[in-house]
Amino acid sequence: MTASTNGQEPTESVESILLRAIQEGDAEKLNAVLDPLSYSEALRELLALTPDDRDRVLELVPTELAAQLIGEAPNEMAVELVERLLPERAAEILEELDSDIKADVIGELDEEDAEAILLEMDEEDAADVRRLVEYEDGTAGGLMMVEVFRFLESETVGKVLRDLASGDDEFERYRGQHPYITDAEGQLLGVVSLRGLLTAKRSALLSSIMVKPLAVGVDTPLEELEDIFDEHPFLGVPVVDDLGDLVGVVSRSSVADAVLERSETESLRRQGVVIEELRSMPVLLRSRRRLAWLTANIFLNILAASVISAYEATLAAVIALAIFLPMVSDMSGCSGNQAVGVSLRELSLGLVRPRDALRVLMKELSVGVINGVTLGLLVGAVAWVWKGNPALGLVIGGALTLNTVLAVLIGGVVPLLLKRFGQDPAAASGPLLTTITDMAGFFFVLSFATLLMPWLL
Repeated sequence: MTASTNGQEPTESVESILLRAIQEGDAEKLNAVLDPLSYSEALRELLALTPDDRDRVLELVPTELAAQLIGEAPNEMAVELVERLLPERAAEILEELDSDIKADVIGELDEEDAEAILLEMDEEDAADVRRLVEYEDGTAGGLMMVEVFRFLESETVGKVLRDLASGDDEFERYRGQHPYITDAEGQLLGVVSLRGLLTAKRSALLSSIMVKPLAVGVDTPLEELEDIFDEHPFLGVPVVDDLGDLVGVVSRSSVADAVLERSETESLRRQGVVIEELRSMPVLLRSRRRLAWLTANIFLNILAASVISAYEATLAAVIALAIFLPMVSDMSGCSGNQAVGVSLRELSLGLVRPRDALRVLMKELSVGVINGVTLGLLVGAVAWVWKGNPALGLVIGGALTLNTVLAVLIGGVVPLLLKRFGQDPAAASGPLLTTITDMAGFFFVLSFATLLMPWLL
């Protein structure tokens, strides 16, 4: 209960109402609490419950609300919610969702669970899902929905307008699509604008007012789709198979979501979160996933520490070096990560390939030299003025210059090399770069200091 501060009766929290409704099996009360909330707020309340209570909510609330909650959830959480349900209920909920979302969820389920759900679904819907899950992620086929606003070329404008005026709920699934025109075999012939429909005679055939559409193939990659929507104000683009048959529509929103998801995934991988994680997931699962990454980094850090150990006497003699060691490695690492970011972006856009490593190396060399010399002079001057020793400034400035050049070169080519050997460049580039720049930075500083030891003491 929430305490009252103005003399009024205390207000019961949404969570406590939900828990009581779950215990009582009161579907009407659950719906009354969740339905007025936005879908994101309702999902947040759902994920705050225990897994068993989440299952109970999805079993009790109306199917349409359950579908909206699962559609709002991140894909991995949606999969977890669905796989815990009985196949009959899971199929009932998924059939309320668009085909692209159904395919995303079912495609991530275990084969046995997926088949059990598909067997409970409408045969036509199940066939659509089976076909969609075969397409590669990040392609038009993998992003499209099969619900298409289509008419035959022999139909009239009046027929389309009557269908639109009928108020059929099915049309809500077309997400603002223009009517696409096909022949009797399903081959895409044209598209009709809504303006064209309203200005044409009702007796006019669709074939007489249609225009040739811009269509994409099922294998069109995300990068090309992104360019198409950047260049054109379309809400959706028709997708055709190898025979030119209309098989679906990929929407602007689906492409935008896929681009955002790709960017977020790459960012998380650079931070060591390799698999999608939510805090509503089991603690041990989240811990195990993170530890798999962190334990690997232990060995990488041992390598960097071994360089310091080899120069322990130098470090003990000139303690001021300890102040600047982290600065040299950190600034060089930042410079290298800038190069990593550019390479990852160009790889995702298809602008570079692994065979372009030498060209990328030469492009980064000039930037690395300019930035390395600039940073080396600035930090070297700070070390000189701060400690009053020009030799210390030379050691720190020289080490930072060389390490920055090295970091930029490595940051530029490592993603390409990892890609060449079938590794994930987004996940592995960061740790490799950090380890190498740390080792090299410590080596440059301590080896230069050893050479100039008489002038540092």
